[in-house]
Amino acid sequence: TISKSLACGNRISSVLEMSTSITEMEEELLENHKNDQVEFKDVDFYYKGGKAPALEGISLKVKKGETIGMIGGTGAGKTSLVNLIPRFYESSKGSVFVDGNNVRVYSIKKLREKIGIVPQKAVLFQGTVRENMQWGKKDAKDEEIWKALEIAQAKTVIEEKGQGLDFMILQGGKNLSGGQRQRLTIARALVKKPEILILDDSASALDYATDAKLRKAIRENGKKMTVFLVSQRVSTVISADRILVLDDGKIAGLGSHEELLKSCEVYKEICLSQLSTKEV
Repeated sequence: TISKSLACGNRISSVLEMSTSITEMEEELLENHKNDQVEFKDVDFYYKGGKAPALEGISLKVKKGETIGMIGGTGAGKTSLVNLIPRFYESSKGSVFVDGNNVRVYSIKKLREKIGIVPQKAVLFQGTVRENMQWGKKDAKDEEIWKALEIAQAKTVIEEKGQGLDFMILQGGKNLSGGQRQRLTIARALVKKPEILILDDSASALDYATDAKLRKAIRENGKKMTVFLVSQRVSTVISADRILVLDDGKIAGLGSHEELLKSCEVYKEICLSQLSTKEV
């Protein structure tokens, strides 16, 4: 029902607007920023009550339009790091910059307008495909939605349902497979044409071929978009401009696949556990 959809939509909204002891202070923003879209400067981060840092000594500059792959074991700090960009959390030490401005000088609304984030767990509410997609951009036209669905490899999924954008998604996307839900949440993030796209292990339920097509389509259609590609899979990050390897909250390596195979033991171990020796 519509009221159910609205209630659920409001819950999603409150999660997205969740404030974790974050203070708002909008100051004058630098418009003439450098080429760096995102920068981490000597960042440490502790979760509340945590004795050990989740992130330690992170310094990284990411250029506008660059795709950064992020890989590391469970608990390495990948999600913690990308969550600092939209200020879901604040760094405990050091600073995070977006477009040359410290993220703390943006209003939360203005900062998050620049960012499309797709979390590990795909969240869909009861309503039509159109209503779910417009959660990414309220005034999105049908052609914009179809384009985003196409890039996210979800267009044929919806076409096959026979009702187009009026197809009704059940609460939590129960009438879709895990991979279909992931593709739709990626499409929702793409509808808003974000400057920064964060895919946090959000293609884990896709088969390798679909995952490859998705990355190719994002690259071709989002040349100006800065992309953070968080994954446990080497095959997902292998073609990124650079790959950041995290281990126990610290940077263990940064470079291309070839460079890291020579210079980063942690990366080499991950590759050997996933790829055949021929592929490595």
